[in-house]
Amino acid sequence: MSDSDADGPHAGGEESGHAPDPNRWRALWVTLVAGFMSLLDVTIVAVALPTIQRGLGTTPAQVQWVVSGYALSFALALVTAGRLGDALDRRRIFLLALSAFTLFSAACGAAPDIGLLVAARLAQGLAAGFMAPQNSALIQQMFRGAERGRAFGFFGATVGISSAAGPLTGGAILALAGSADGWRWIFFVNVPIGVLAVLLGLRLLPRVERSGRGSVDVPGIVLLGLGVLAVMYPLVQADAGGLGRLWWLFPVGAVLLVLFTRRQFRLVARGGQPLLDPRLFSTVRGYAVGAGVGTLYFIGFSGVWLVFALFFQRGLDFTPLQSGLAVTPFAVGSAAAAVTAGRLVDRFGRLLTVCGLSAVIVGLGTTALLLWLVSDDAAHWAAAPALFAAGIGGGFVVSPNITMTLREVPVRMAGAAGGALQTGQRLGAAVGTAALPGIYYLVLGDTDHYRTALLAALGVALVGMTASLALAVTDWLRDRGDEASHRRCPDEVANNPVHSRQN
Repeated sequence: MSDSDADGPHAGGEESGHAPDPNRWRALWVTLVAGFMSLLDVTIVAVALPTIQRGLGTTPAQVQWVVSGYALSFALALVTAGRLGDALDRRRIFLLALSAFTLFSAACGAAPDIGLLVAARLAQGLAAGFMAPQNSALIQQMFRGAERGRAFGFFGATVGISSAAGPLTGGAILALAGSADGWRWIFFVNVPIGVLAVLLGLRLLPRVERSGRGSVDVPGIVLLGLGVLAVMYPLVQADAGGLGRLWWLFPVGAVLLVLFTRRQFRLVARGGQPLLDPRLFSTVRGYAVGAGVGTLYFIGFSGVWLVFALFFQRGLDFTPLQSGLAVTPFAVGSAAAAVTAGRLVDRFGRLLTVCGLSAVIVGLGTTALLLWLVSDDAAHWAAAPALFAAGIGGGFVVSPNITMTLREVPVRMAGAAGGALQTGQRLGAAVGTAALPGIYYLVLGDTDHYRTALLAALGVALVGMTASLALAVTDWLRDRGDEASHRRCPDEVANNPVHSRQN
């Protein structure tokens, strides 16, 4: 990245003279496949934990690190990886990270004991964290205008499907693999897909000539990494009593993140190159709101799948495959809606997110009531239409929100912006996956009634989604006010940078 980056988020003429890459749509599918694998691995392993525990003869606390270690290292890498992609070479970092992810997937599958499995998962999560922000940045780089909305529609569908399809995919692999070591194929399946994606990426991903090598804020990397670690570590250790033992890390993390923020402002004031430019949140229209909407939504969205798995497998005695099939309607609805939403976002904007969040809240609320009221043998069939409706709503949340959050971010800052957006989502997911199962177990211990526990946990998830809806409604109303002002005084608004939009 050249020194012109110091001029601010809106500097430069990167949109002018853009020649579309003829391979851009084929290259997009390479990035989507890689992104799908990395996000799927957040949830797919959860259904295999009992099998891994039996196969390796380990304790529940040790095996939990197979999930939480991946999530932790994933989140730690995101912003730094995005900035390195902006400063150096997104294509190279993406391909190196994808290669490492594939290699460590094989190492996970071949691990002879829990120590090596957890180490390989930490390395796999780090590779995924380096790969993820390059996905959104490459979309920014390859697409413009309405095409960018469509591309982000596919990206949003990938995010939604990978999160919801993890339990089903894991259950299917375990059912097919069968034996005590069948869990290994959950990791091995990544290897041929990853190798093929690397080979196609070498051929299809665009190269970009860089005028400079841009500096990287190493002290900022340290402050941000330690801050995120301090906030996330008690959350990923929640099942082992981490919230009670490690609560003091939350204020430590808050202090470190404040110091990181102050450093970024000082770097901007001196004309330096921050790790995460704070002007993204203050001057890039829609970025701060979109990051907030995504973080709040993922608090509820990520945690509900663990709660459903607990309810179906331990409450209704479903197999992992049956449990995954029970929530498949959400994944199907989300996939269909996300692609459509990518085509509509330029026309309807934040209204899509408002409608989508409303549908998710109504759909999941109805699902909770049906699972509470209907008999065990018919509960999942009765809830399927409501889950499908919630999935359609989810498709209209993730895809449009990603598009509206990132579409005005300059391409030269796309990696860091995408990394920060996904860090917020990972933090939200960590809160949700720690809090919702905790609430489920708490109510179950008091009442010994799994239906009541499900209702309580999903009720808390809906609180987070309602907060996300309130933020989205506020932004939508502000957009309507801006449009009304533009109609009244078009010349004045056109010259006001607060209301200007870049596509």
